[in-house]
Amino acid sequence: MNPGKPLAITYADHTVWLLPEHALWWPDGRVLFVADLHLGKAASYRALGQPVPSGTTAENLRRLSQLITHYLPAQLVFLGDFLHARQARTASVLNQLQLWRQGHASLHCTLVRGNHDSRAGDPPADLSISVVDEPYLVGPFAACHHPQTHATHGVLAGHTHPVVQLQGPARDRLRLPCFVFEERSAILPAFGEFTGGYTVAAQPGLQLYAVGGQTVWRLPHSRGLIRNSIANASDSAQTPTL
Repeated sequence: MNPGKPLAITYADHTVWLLPEHALWWPDGRVLFVADLHLGKAASYRALGQPVPSGTTAENLRRLSQLITHYLPAQLVFLGDFLHARQARTASVLNQLQLWRQGHASLHCTLVRGNHDSRAGDPPADLSISVVDEPYLVGPFAACHHPQTHATHGVLAGHTHPVVQLQGPARDRLRLPCFVFEERSAILPAFGEFTGGYTVAAQPGLQLYAVGGQTVWRLPHSRGLIRNSIANASDSAQTPTL
């Protein structure tokens, strides 16, 4: 499957692309940002005796590889919560990670520690992933896990797994992942397949970008207009040129 249609916006005086694959691309620096993979989350639940389906780690890594192949980043930055828990460090999960890393051995990867990383522990050293605390400065951006502001850099964060609820004219409702932007702070949707979401309401000073149908679009500021956004889902989509 080919990557979907990104939406180019300006943030921290730089052009960034919001990707429908739940990632952010900074073309000037050739840096790909992703948040909240929660690798091995399903394995962690199964270790507790809960019968959840398998295969989410493989799917997450497949999607990530697809983005790397398409955009050819110089650096990949994980905005926290790489592994879900210590129980995620199964032989199967670690073996899949090893194979994924071997396929992208020359790519510089950095993990900004999140709250789950403090419990799961840093990735195995042989994955060659640099691990840092927040904020991690990358060009004009402060890469963080927890949403916050920074005195000099535009924050890119994760943690909350933001989603937005749209309402259509027939009282139908649609809950979609979204990007959340304020003047100096941005939150990415969770990249992981097996994650929940926190519903974000429209409010002054907050710009939401919904993700669905392999595209990203800007939502109106008014909560009343968001009620009718299902029918206009693709009106604002713009495809930047690689």
